Amino acid sequence: MGQRHWLDPLARRLLIASGQLRHEPVPSKASTGWIPWPAGLAAEAATPDVERDLLELKLRQQPGRRLHNADEVRHAADLGWRLDVNRATAQDWLRLPGISADQVDLLMRLQAGGVQLSGPEDLERLLELPGEHVRSWLPLLEFRWYGEPPPAPPAALLDLNQASPPQLAELGLSSERSRRLLRERARQPFQDLADLQQRLQLPAALIEGWIGRVCCKPGLPGPALPLPPR
Repeated sequence: MGQRHWLDPLARRLLIASGQLRHEPVPSKASTGWIPWPAGLAAEAATPDVERDLLELKLRQQPGRRLHNADEVRHAADLGWRLDVNRATAQDWLRLPGISADQVDLLMRLQAGGVQLSGPEDLERLLELPGEHVRSWLPLLEFRWYGEPPPAPPAALLDLNQASPPQLAELGLSSERSRRLLRERARQPFQDLADLQQRLQLPAALIEGWIGRVCCKPGLPGPALPLPPR
């Protein structure tokens, strides 16, 4: 008489789900005396517990593996992985689904400059991401504060598509550069800081100093404003 597979049921389901073991129908009880496998084995292999265990196997094989969706984020959190927002490395951030290399570079530069984030709203604002996108990461995120207590909530970002000449002057723009900015945004609103820098050819150091202080909201530019005096 044949013998049942030596693998325990969970290990067998994981290997079937990962494609490493072919699912072979078990002969009927009448022909062999075996107890058949329960109906719906394939569906059982896709249950959350099995998906989590399968992800655990993958993470053991690839510790730096990128997570692909919100379900994998939840499973990774269940397995104990956390991302310390104010101490995470670029490799840690790049494991999150939907984050770009440019966004990670911004986070690393802010961290190097001593900037700390106190909650998901900071991430939404700095990365210009939808709230639901950041919320999908929350099972993994830890907002630990290092050093002094968190400061008061920062002021609202200045929208460069609506800013007045005096507000632009406070950002360090000369009268000539303010006039160029007003002319360009009247022609077409800025999409983001990269678009603004490309169109106005402003110094990179000036643009970097605006990070976390300004934004470029979509829509029509602000009302016509008198140009700064020459």
